[in-house]
Amino acid sequence: MLEQLLIHQPKDPIPFMINHLQRDNDYDGAQHAAHQTGSGAPVGRGLRQAEVYHTTFDWPPESEIQNRLMVPAGISEGETALKLLEYHRNITRILPSYPKILKVIPADQPCVDVFSQALTYVQSIHRSNAPFTPRVLLCGPVGSGKSLQAALLAQKYGLVNVCCGQLLKEAVADKSKYCEMILPFFEKETAVPDSIIMKVLSQRLDQQDCVERGWVLHGFPRDLDQAHVLDSWGYKPNRVFFLNVPFDSIAERLTLRRTDPVTGERYHLMYKPPPTMEIQARLLQNPKDAEERIKLRMDLFYRSAADLEQFYRQAITLNGDQDPYTVFEYIESGIINPLPKKVP
Repeated sequence: MLEQLLIHQPKDPIPFMINHLQRDNDYDGAQHAAHQTGSGAPVGRGLRQAEVYHTTFDWPPESEIQNRLMVPAGISEGETALKLLEYHRNITRILPSYPKILKVIPADQPCVDVFSQALTYVQSIHRSNAPFTPRVLLCGPVGSGKSLQAALLAQKYGLVNVCCGQLLKEAVADKSKYCEMILPFFEKETAVPDSIIMKVLSQRLDQQDCVERGWVLHGFPRDLDQAHVLDSWGYKPNRVFFLNVPFDSIAERLTLRRTDPVTGERYHLMYKPPPTMEIQARLLQNPKDAEERIKLRMDLFYRSAADLEQFYRQAITLNGDQDPYTVFEYIESGIINPLPKKVP
């Protein structure tokens, strides 16, 4: 489901062409027949590429180089015409296959302009095909990949990534009007009351970008009471996903995380090990990543999971214990397609 940028061009070695659908064949043939290479270095797979020149657009000023130039094989006017004929015969049947993601760029302009237009299209935000403004809620235990999936949705579709825990930290760091209310709970390492969380959360969800572009929320609600509070404030997600991951997989993801106290670099002993033994010897583990604390947090989530699934009756449950981009494709499908009808 992920879009890909496809650049169709005639078969090599025809140079200077990405999509010359409006160019004259005779001109193209003459242009390519004038294409020459220096013979100072061999051309071939695994060998050093020869310098390429053009008799009209890029002719070398040195006579010594001019004298040793040779015309590469396969670019005569007749050969070029045959390749162009094959290209134009096939391209008309290829383009209709990509009606919603196709971008045609006239290549009869400076290559910098062609590149700029292609780059602008690639970096543009893709709108979701969903017939509504997405308000997505991601639920799952610690380490289930909610943050990554939220980031992927925000990157591709421009949804506002709303992490409840991060909002509270930012409120304290920015010394906002809620700082004095939140800070005592942070210092005691106790849960921030739902009433305070909702004040911070509502301030963010009411901003114009969330209203216009949609949002993806994670980290709240974590139990049925919080779900009722969120609903009573008028924030009703239209897509809810539960990411299920077994304890062994979450333990592998989190208990092997380490931080370098010198550089601040983060490592994972299995997926991203430190490059040297010296660095490995000084790595530290966050106390929150201890196996006992992870198990406790997972038990707390799954204790409330059934009630949350009952509250969000249209929620979609996914296997989060697989490649993250596979999980992302399932989430995309769940947003774009109509909700499945569940049997009561």
